Amino acid sequence: MHTREEIFNTLRGALVELFEIEPERITPEANLYTDLEIDSIDAIDLIDHVRRQTGRKLDANDFRTVRTVEDVVQAMWQKQDPAA
Repeated sequence: MHTREEIFNTLRGALVELFEIEPERITPEANLYTDLEIDSIDAIDLIDHVRRQTGRKLDANDFRTVRTVEDVVQAMWQKQDPAA
């Protein structure tokens, strides 16, 4: 299982790599859409990248309710297999 911190670091790495967002802007409270300027197409790219990095698949429905970086971390945390 990944810790929340590991999930956050993976997500932050993906946001930096894919969208060239400065790491200091990526905080748990940062809003993906207004603070980090992620659009719906970017969100799909982010989902795919994180899936390849972690093996955890978030689907588009999961992203309908997320607004902040912490929301994504929480959604990924909940997708983990407790037996892993």
